[in-house]
Amino acid sequence: MTADRFGMLFVCHANLCRSPLAERLARRAFDDAFGTAAAEVVTASAGTRAYDGSPMHRGSAQVLAECGVDAEGFVSRTVNAAILRGADLVLTATRDQRSACLTLEPSAVRRIFTLRQFARFAAAVPLITDGTVPGRLRRLVGEVNDSRHLAPGVPGDADDLPDPVNQPIDAFRVCAEDVWGSLRTIVGVIGAA
Repeated sequence: MTADRFGMLFVCHANLCRSPLAERLARRAFDDAFGTAAAEVVTASAGTRAYDGSPMHRGSAQVLAECGVDAEGFVSRTVNAAILRGADLVLTATRDQRSACLTLEPSAVRRIFTLRQFARFAAAVPLITDGTVPGRLRRLVGEVNDSRHLAPGVPGDADDLPDPVNQPIDAFRVCAEDVWGSLRTIVGVIGAA
């Protein structure tokens, strides 16, 4: 991305359930927090084992509709090194997907986290309220990398977002709430002064 834009990429397994939820909920979170300045943040998603061109899972689409978020126009895609290079921050659903992304693009090690992990690290960063939204996000990524060694450890699976696929609709609702909570933490750290 260019200096006046910030690209956030969300990655899960098939790019049907978790990462589409995160992509669309992130768009909503940034729009709600920053209004027109949110256009400088580009949200996208991909999957480590996606079939390109598939629609979003109906459970994710239903939960987004319940949240008043548009699910129209979504199509899945497979993550690759070029997509990873184009993102300023990559947030995966699980540690396995983080590892897969790092295998594709090892140079992105300081930009790839699980969503829960990044939110946990971001919660320990002092508020960043000056500058443009892309500038704040770049500073947040830097601050997270500089201080991540200070964060208390958690069991590995605590950084994984459970997959709601083949579960009742309530599992999709829980997933969306989990994603929203992580996004709220991230946006809160760079919120308006």
